[in-house]
This record gives sequence, structure tokens and C-alpha cells, in this order.
Amino acid sequence: MNTEKDFSPLTPSIVRALNDKLYEKRKVAALEIEKLVREFVAQNNSAQIRHVIQILATEFALSQHPHSRKGGLIGLAACSIALGKDSGSYLKELIDPVLTCFNDSDSRLRYYACEALYNIVKVARGAVLPHFNVLFDGLSKLAADPDPNVKSGSELLDRLLKDIVTESNKFDLVAFVPLLRERIYSNNQYARQFIISWIHVLESVPDINLLDYLPEFLDGLFQILGDSSKEIRRMCEVVLGEFLKEIKKNPSSVKFAEMANILVIHSNDLIQLTSMTWMREFIQLAGRVVLPYSSGILTAVLPCLSYDDRKKSTKEAASACNHSLMKLVTPEDDEDDEESQTKSSPPGDGTPSKKESDLNGSLIYSVLCSSDRSAVTLDLDGIVQVLDRHLHDSSTGMMTRIAVLKWLYHLYIKTPRKMFKHTDSLFPMLLKTLSDESDEVILKDLEVLAEIASSPAGQTDTSGLCDSSDSKTELHIPGGVRDGQPVVVGSKVTDLSPSTPSMNSYFYKFMINLLKRFSLERKLLEMRGAFIIRQLCLLLHAENVFHSMADILLKEEDLKFASTMVQTLNTILLTSAELFQLRNQLKDLRTQESCALFCCLYRSWCHNPVATVSLCFLTQNYQHAYDLIQKFGDLEVTVDFLMEVDKLVQLIESPIFTYLRLQLLDVEHNPYLIKALYGLLMLLPQSQAFQLLSHRLSCVPNPELMRTVLTGYSQLLYFFREDPKPHIDYSELLQHFDRVQSKHLEVRHQRAGRSEHPDRKL
Repeated sequence: MNTEKDFSPLTPSIVRALNDKLYEKRKVAALEIEKLVREFVAQNNSAQIRHVIQILATEFALSQHPHSRKGGLIGLAACSIALGKDSGSYLKELIDPVLTCFNDSDSRLRYYACEALYNIVKVARGAVLPHFNVLFDGLSKLAADPDPNVKSGSELLDRLLKDIVTESNKFDLVAFVPLLRERIYSNNQYARQFIISWIHVLESVPDINLLDYLPEFLDGLFQILGDSSKEIRRMCEVVLGEFLKEIKKNPSSVKFAEMANILVIHSNDLIQLTSMTWMREFIQLAGRVVLPYSSGILTAVLPCLSYDDRKKSTKEAASACNHSLMKLVTPEDDEDDEESQTKSSPPGDGTPSKKESDLNGSLIYSVLCSSDRSAVTLDLDGIVQVLDRHLHDSSTGMMTRIAVLKWLYHLYIKTPRKMFKHTDSLFPMLLKTLSDESDEVILKDLEVLAEIASSPAGQTDTSGLCDSSDSKTELHIPGGVRDGQPVVVGSKVTDLSPSTPSMNSYFYKFMINLLKRFSLERKLLEMRGAFIIRQLCLLLHAENVFHSMADILLKEEDLKFASTMVQTLNTILLTSAELFQLRNQLKDLRTQESCALFCCLYRSWCHNPVATVSLCFLTQNYQHAYDLIQKFGDLEVTVDFLMEVDKLVQLIESPIFTYLRLQLLDVEHNPYLIKALYGLLMLLPQSQAFQLLSHRLSCVPNPELMRTVLTGYSQLLYFFREDPKPHIDYSELLQHFDRVQSKHLEVRHQRAGRSEHPDRKL
């Protein structure tokens, strides 16, 4: 530095001392500067004060010589001390050169800059707040300084600045938030710690409402929450916890919609629990405000539902989110936009309706009123897309799949009209899910399919739904009457029984595709077929299921599958508790409807002769059963055939056929029952089943003995004890049986000709 240059009003001795390498001499110069500036303050000579500050800044603090820069820093601090409460008028000139030195490569110089700025801020106090952003920016850089002395100095300055902000009510939060939003994305741990500490301080100041600006930096907070440092994560958790408390206290002022997507995108392991906790509170507090973000929320929540006990807390929080979100979907979401806007108009007196008050239990009505409810729409397309994606993903956990199916069922219940637009795309995957390894998943899947098949919203044009079946096939399904009108099923309008729920146009499509799946996946039929059909009988009424399947199997081209399927249905019909009512309906054939059902089942049951006989036993058509057994001599008797007869004998001994065994007491009125049983006995080889049936028939009483029990009058009453049954053309049924068996015989002969190992005859 040129010492001969004019630095007045600084004396040459002050200039020399400021440039000295010794701190003591620079300190003496600072005292002289302080004395000089005090004189100018007393004289109210602001021009000279600014001149001194300018010389110290440009000629010293910003000098190329390191000792001169150190002298300039201590001199500026001395000026601030001398100015005292008047330093506020000169803060920009005092602060800017000091902050420039924060970037100096010399760590000692950076330390002196911290010391100088500390003295300047300590004197100015609240007057520095208009310059807070530049101070914060400089401090955020020093927070990550590698030199421990510089860091220590910056921490002292940082604490002083925090005290000033806490004491003041003039902090400019609006100007500060953009800087906070920028700095919060730093990856440096010390810078993150610095940011978190400031957010914590500002959040604790009563006069500063940081909650209003939370959407601006919430994303950054969640990123910091994923830091590798436990200490930083702990600090961030504390800050987020305080914000969540404030949100619960003041939900009406919270911008839920702006923060919903932020929570959705943060789902890594470190921050998932916090994200789920926040999401749960948002859904419970904001209610329908979060509905537009449902698909994103489900994307984050659904995978968590399959977590094990190692992540129990996250799983529970996710489950609460899922449950609360599901409750937000109401029948209002099934309305068109115009209808929704009309109904969403607030009451004339401005008070909430009971429905709105009960919407979420603890939902605060003011939150709902703060948003335009007509603008809150359910993202149904997005939700269905997310649910469908999780069903298609083979890695999806069981509990997640169950939750997906519960969502689909809930949506079909609450928004059927809109959901049926997605049915064609969902249907194949729902059918595929029937092959799931979990019984609980299959149960939920069947509930969804049953709702699709029975919902009134599914009454659509049936053309093209049954393209895989004969176009002439008509579905005669008892299904009830809606609003006094017969239900249209398939291509025929049928008069249906009011005791049975009506099915829609998707019901027949479902039955066709279910049987197709059983045909293509024989293991599914073997392992889960009975389970699936029994559950469908509970969900869709047994008569509907059996009537439609029998009608479809009547046109089945794969005769072997048709026989297997009939055998399965027959076993279910005769043994399952779910079919008790249907068995009773068929037992006596008292009504025209029960006779029609018997005839429908019979025609398909003809694919399996033994099943046909068992159906006749069930319906007490003993003479027809005997006629059928007479025809068995013309059939191809295989080992499988005899095994089916064996099973029928076992069934006759079961509780299902208790009434049949008791009828053996009335030999005179049930001769064909005894003949039919003897016919089965003659078909069987000398096996355990033969011994069982033979022993049963040996217990049949003497007809002469039983005849003496009844008097002539009682015999007459007994004979007329029942009303005449509706007429059934049994000769036509026998002809149908012959035609079906001829087809089966022809197919077996063709198969035997192609195979080296045809069925072994006995």
C-alpha cells in the first residue's frame, strides 16, 4: 500500500498501524479510529464518518495485502462501536466489505471478519434486520467452514443474530423465505444443521407465523430428514414435530393441498414413518381437500401395508392413512360435475349440514369451507390406474393386494356409475387374481366380481359380452324384479323370482369367463374350484350361480371338462352348507320355478351320468333315477365311473340323504327308490361300497309288515298328503340324456384312437 497517499482524516500513524502485521498495533489504531469517529458523531459530521468508513473499506478491507485487510476489518468494527445507536444509518457500508472477507482464502482473515461483524451486529442490534438476508447468506457459508476457529466465531455471531430476531417484531419473513427455500437444499451436513436451527428458532417466535410458508420448504425438510447423520435427523424430527403440532392447533390456516404431493414423493425408508404420520394427519384434518391427490397418496401408502413387524409403526400409520382416505369417498363422487356443483352449494344460513359435520368425525368444518368444495374432485382415473398397477405387479405383498381389492369394492359401492367405465379393463386382472395363493385375497376378489355382476349400474348393452358362447344361448336366471319390471339377462327377458337378487349384464360374462378359467387352469378347479363356487353362492345367490353355469355348460364343446365341472358342481350341491336352501328348493319340486331349475340342471348334469342320478335322488325322482341306471348297461363303464358310483354310495350314507334312507321304510310307495339302489349295487364290484350299500338294503323292512301299519283311511290320507307336482316330461329328459352320452362316447372313441393308452374298461 502507498503510505504517502492522502488518507485524511486518518493520520499517517493510524495508517501505518493498520497495515502492521502485529495485532496489538492494529488494535491501537482501532482505538484511535473509534476516538476520531466519536468526535465526528459529536459534530454530527456524517460526511466525514462515511469518508472514514469508505477509506477503511476500499483501501484496507478490500486491499490485496492481508495485513491491510485485517486492519480494515478491525477499523470498521471500531467505527461501529463509536457510532453506537447511530450505526444503523451506515450498516450497508459497514457490513458489505466484511461479508466480502468471509470468502477470503486465509482462515485467519475469515475469523477476523466474523469478529468484526459480531461487533457491528452487537452494537446495531435490531437495526441489522433489514440486512438479515445478506447476513444469513454469509453465515450459512461459514457454517460449513473447515477451520474450527472460523466455525466457532460464526457460531457466536449466529447466536447473537438469533437473539436479535427473537427479540424483534420487525423480522421480514416474506423476504427471507425465498433464501431459506434456496439454502435448504444444501447437501453439507453443517449447512443443514445451520438451516434446521434457524427454522426451529423462527418457528418458536410467537410473532412469526412460519406455518403459512411451510409449503415453500417442507420438501427440503424431508430431504434433510433423510440425512445420514443421526443428530441432524433428530433435529429435523423435532422441527417437523413442532410444525405438526401447529397444524393440529390451526388447521384452518394450513395449505394442505399444496403440501399433499410433497408428502407423497418422500417414501424412502429413513423418512417413511414421518411421511405417513403427516399424511395421516393431513387426511384426517383436511378431509376431501386431499381427494385430488388420492392416487399419489395410494402409491405411497399401499406398499407399506405389507411391511412386517420390523416396520410395524410405518405399517400402522399407512393403514390409518388408507382407512381415512377410503372414508372420504362418498356417493357424491359418483355424480356428474353439474350435479356435484349444485349439491355442493352451502346452506343459506351458512351452517354446516349434518352430513358435512359427520364426514370425518373430527373433521373441522372451517377447513372445508376454506376450500372450494365444487373444485374438490376425486381422481378416480388415477386411483384405478394405481390399483390396477399393484394388481399386475407380481411382487405386491398379500396385505397390499387385499387393500387394493377393498378399494375396488369400495369404489364400486360408492361410485358405481363411474367405476363401470373401468370394468372392461379391470375384469381380466380380477379373473386372474382368482388364482392367487391367498384365500383372503380370493375372497376379496370374489366380492369385487360379485358386486360388478350384481350392481344396477352394470345394466348395459349386452351385445358382444358373450362372444365366446353360442349366439343362440339364452340365460334363464331367476333374478328378481326391479321396480316392477322383469330383468333383462342375456338376450331374453325373463320373469324372475322376487326372492332372488337380480344380476346385470356382466353376470353372464363373469360366469362364462370363470368357467373358461377353470377349463384352462385345471389345477385352479381342483384346488380352489369348490371354494370359489361356494363363496359365489353366498355373494350372488346359489340359484343364480348354478342356473347360469348349467346353462353355459350345456353348450360346452370340451365334453371332458363339462363332465368334470358337473361333477364338481354336483358335489358342492350335495355337500356344502351354503347350498342348504337350494337343496331344499329342489328336494320336493313343489313349484314351477323349482321344476324349471331341475330341468336346467338336469340337461347339463347329463354330461356326468352318476351326477345325474344323484340329482334325481336329491329331487326324489326315483323312477327316473331307476330308468337312468337301466341305461348304464349301455355306457362305457370305466374305473373313474365306478369311483363316482362309490362316492355316491358314500353320500347316500351322509346326513344330506337322511330323508332318502327314511323313505326306505315306505316300501310300498317307494319301489323305484329300492330298485335304483339295487341297480347301483349291481353296478359295483365286490368292494367296501358294495358291502355298505348291501348292508343298507338288507335293512329294508318286509312290505307286508309295513302294510299292516296303515288303515284304509290313513292310507288314503297318506296317498293324498301332497299336492300334485308340476308336470315334467321325463321321456324328453331321457332322450336328452341319451344324446349327451352318445356325444361323450363318440369323443372317447376318438380320443382312444389317438392315444396309446385308452381308458381301461372293466
